[in-house]
Amino acid sequence: MAHTARLVVVMGVSGCGKSTVGKMLAKRLKAEFLEGDELHPPRNVERMTAGIPLTDSDRRDWLLEIAQQLADAHAAGHDLVVSCSALKLAYRNTLRGASNLLAFVHLSGSADLFRQRLENRSGHYMPASLLESQLQTLEPPTAAEPRTTTLDATLAAATLAEQAATWLVALPPPAAKGKR
Repeated sequence: MAHTARLVVVMGVSGCGKSTVGKMLAKRLKAEFLEGDELHPPRNVERMTAGIPLTDSDRRDWLLEIAQQLADAHAAGHDLVVSCSALKLAYRNTLRGASNLLAFVHLSGSADLFRQRLENRSGHYMPASLLESQLQTLEPPTAAEPRTTTLDATLAAATLAEQAATWLVALPPPAAKGKR
């Protein structure tokens, strides 16, 4: 029987811990980890560094690149965990186009927690001043969204990775799509 790839996006606003949790989750799953921020084109990085929020248009090619990475992993049967803000349902649906196996782990918490983390973070181009625009853009996943869970970002990263791994193991396979 062929290996069914596990494909996961750890999502949320800046400062929620998606990179840290994503790396830990990938290690637990023996999967590859992909830092979604590294796929932003230079123009997006310049805009964010300057404190300019990204638009849907700015994010389009970035999301398509992440979707391609997920599709490639799916085709190769490789497990992949990606960190990506995936703030809007439309963004998540773009990523879902890569594979019906894709699962989302949303790290949720308070603006104060995330602001504090961003203010204490070094070596990242995303300034704390952009947090408010991300919170305004965020469309939290609902129970109606397939293969999605929300976890409490106030918990320790190792605990979150463990919770996510446990959820993924229990996650039923996606419903088979009918032929068109």
